[in-house]
Amino acid sequence: MMNNEKWTELQQAEDMAYFKADLCCYSPESYSLEEKRAICNDMISTSRAVLDAMRADFERLPADARSKLLDMLCRSGVESPEWWDVLVGEGDPLYRELEAI
Repeated sequence: MMNNEKWTELQQAEDMAYFKADLCCYSPESYSLEEKRAICNDMISTSRAVLDAMRADFERLPADARSKLLDMLCRSGVESPEWWDVLVGEGDPLYRELEAI
């Protein structure tokens, strides 16, 4: 399992990538095409890193704990049963279709 420090690091990297994208959308003329490409790639790579870490932690849980966790998420309304595909299947369609540019 990942420790809190590593999770915080991953989340901060993803937050920073999306913050840079927000800045770019606010003032696109301030960025070159290469900078925009780097921002997009950073968003994809950081989001995939978070998803991969989440999957790895989920896979380390015993089968009954995985089932209980998914059931709890669905009952709370936070996630739907399709979340199972994100955690153990092919993943979110967004990440399957997006490739670095």
